[in-house]
Amino acid sequence: MAQQPNHPDAPKSKWPFLLLLTFYLVVVVFPFFWILVTSFKSSGEIFGDNAFGVIPENPTLDHYASVIIDKGILRAVWNSLIVSFTTTVYIILVATFSAYAISRFEFKGKSVLLGLVLAVSMFPQMIVIGPIYNLFIELGWANSYWIVLPYSSITLPMAVWILVTHFNQIPLALEESARMDGATPFQTLFRIVFPLAAPGVFTTAIIVFIIAWNEFVLTITINSQSEYHTVPVAISFLRTQFEILWGEVAAATVIVTIPTLLIVLFFQRQIVSGLTSGGVKE
Repeated sequence: MAQQPNHPDAPKSKWPFLLLLTFYLVVVVFPFFWILVTSFKSSGEIFGDNAFGVIPENPTLDHYASVIIDKGILRAVWNSLIVSFTTTVYIILVATFSAYAISRFEFKGKSVLLGLVLAVSMFPQMIVIGPIYNLFIELGWANSYWIVLPYSSITLPMAVWILVTHFNQIPLALEESARMDGATPFQTLFRIVFPLAAPGVFTTAIIVFIIAWNEFVLTITINSQSEYHTVPVAISFLRTQFEILWGEVAAATVIVTIPTLLIVLFFQRQIVSGLTSGGVKE
């Protein structure tokens, strides 16, 4: 029986890809690693001879103590959790029903509507922030948690667009079979469609949460009082008249990254499943 020829060059062909992947990972991970290292350096060391040192000469927790005790970063974390969670809940509810209607109902201008949804997500925030600010001042909603409402301008179009893709993937035959068995439209929606679309809904919720967590322009414009600042705004104020407090900025960045990092680590399978489940229409 003839033996198959060996291909010693086959494993070697993987090395360029592995080297490229390693380089990419280093480029992506290095900024986070450097922020972590900087958070343990003293202010003098950050700008001193050991500025480029990987290991701090005299590790300190002073920056963490300062941002937690003096600068109240935990208050900003709490504000971000409230705003991000509230935004995620109401955006997912509105986007789910809107996306299902667009996916399942045939009407004139359907493609135009989807195009408008996508176009709205491309509007620069500086265009819409002026009218929103004037409206909030008239209603007396400035410096409050009502900031979650204008968050829809940056999260709702994206959520609808993603969920339409996932609803399009679900075969209509399943809904028709449920109707033939006597299921009402709401029973079909909640017992058949939503469970099948759950990975996409879950992934969209995570994306909306992260976008709301990182939003900066709306919050700093409408909520000028520090007690309503979210983490991006609170970090931007870690400065004096003449310098930026890089050690405190690094420590605060490490602290506020933990919630989103835990979410991604705990739900990475669901996120990957949701992102891939809408890629092919069956």
